[in-house]
Amino acid sequence: MATDAERVTVEQVRRECPTAPRWEVVAGELRELTPSSFYHGRVVSTLHHHLDGHVRARRLGVVTAAETGFVIARDPDTLQAPDVGFVRFDRVPEGDPGFFEGPPDLAAEVVSPSDRPREIQEKTARWIAAGTRLVWVIWPDTRSVTVHRPDGEAAIRHEGDRLDGGAVVPGFSCEVAALFP
Repeated sequence: MATDAERVTVEQVRRECPTAPRWEVVAGELRELTPSSFYHGRVVSTLHHHLDGHVRARRLGVVTAAETGFVIARDPDTLQAPDVGFVRFDRVPEGDPGFFEGPPDLAAEVVSPSDRPREIQEKTARWIAAGTRLVWVIWPDTRSVTVHRPDGEAAIRHEGDRLDGGAVVPGFSCEVAALFP
């Protein structure tokens, strides 16, 4: 854990690390994100395509891509970037504010072979603690999705099931199998 003298702020990352590689900040600690596999990118792209098409057609908000930073805690700062995010229109800032201040309404994380289960659990817990209303953890190895909600409920959806956005992304539904090209 970073000491007060070693803590990094979101503003420092914005100023000093504006380009690749990707970074996140967890409780003031700078963490470099490794590039993802080709298949991981395909799953992320497929989810983004399904979700974005639904959201745009119904003017529900904005769907974000993997590099989008969300500031979910301050002092010490935490900046996370989900693989796919969704923010309701009433929360979308005008112009380019830099990193989004606050959590997405939906955060989707696609698990990479290099991800450790504990890291995924911790990141999911940070999203929920920050106020994210729905977290999807997508497991390409098992072709399943774990759906996390703030009340602590976690449900697993398998290939024969449907994934839905509930009250967070009204009307969204797709076959879990459709996420895996």
